[in-house]
Amino acid sequence: MKVLRVLVTTTALLAAGAAMADEAVVHDSYAFDKNQLIPVGARAEVGTTGYGGALLWQANPYVGLALGYNGGDISWSDDLSINGTKYDMDMDNKLAYLNAEIRPWGASTNRWAQGVYIAAGAAYVDSQYDLTKKVGTNASVEIDGNRFNGGANGVNIAGNLKYDNDIAPYVGFGFAPKINKNWGVFGEVGAYYTGNPKVTLASNNDALIGSDGRTLGKTLDDQENKIRNDDKYKWLPVGKVGVNFFW
Repeated sequence: MKVLRVLVTTTALLAAGAAMADEAVVHDSYAFDKNQLIPVGARAEVGTTGYGGALLWQANPYVGLALGYNGGDISWSDDLSINGTKYDMDMDNKLAYLNAEIRPWGASTNRWAQGVYIAAGAAYVDSQYDLTKKVGTNASVEIDGNRFNGGANGVNIAGNLKYDNDIAPYVGFGFAPKINKNWGVFGEVGAYYTGNPKVTLASNNDALIGSDGRTLGKTLDDQENKIRNDDKYKWLPVGKVGVNFFW
């Protein structure tokens, strides 16, 4: 996993370096244009990794660069599903990223085609999700295929999912058409390869017996192990939208 992260991160940084190189050729060598160090615009964005913004550079019609940060505390109700169990989630996001944006049709006169891009890069991820699940009186919940009844007092489950102090490679697809000379909109989906997160789950009634004979405490332990080891939790999905401003 570390080798994959290093390879993808190195590739992203090389692409970023290429993005800052000038296209002009002088005596069979590349000339550097200091103006390419100046950002061409800025972006405001919000999504699954929080809210924030980015500075934008454009080396040529096909290659750009985005350096940004997402953060903030966001709460969602019944938003995170783990093996079919939906949890309420409070997110504490800290994510700084550097992406190269490749536009296959960057020189097109069609602004819709011009807006399509592929993003590749890396991020420093330090995000934490606090999870809660409240099962009301005489209600029921299914966890890891095991159904529990809340009984007369109900059941409370709390947990923590953490991606901390990690460099994670990223790949994504986006669409960022310009509305006019100065303004544009964008949307992007992708995923960070973070490896399995750290996770803890606990309840106020670990001795409660479920439909398959396991206690609630044992069931939560089994679910923790799946999150720590299942390949699908190695990827942190990303979805975000926002506006671009160009000067």
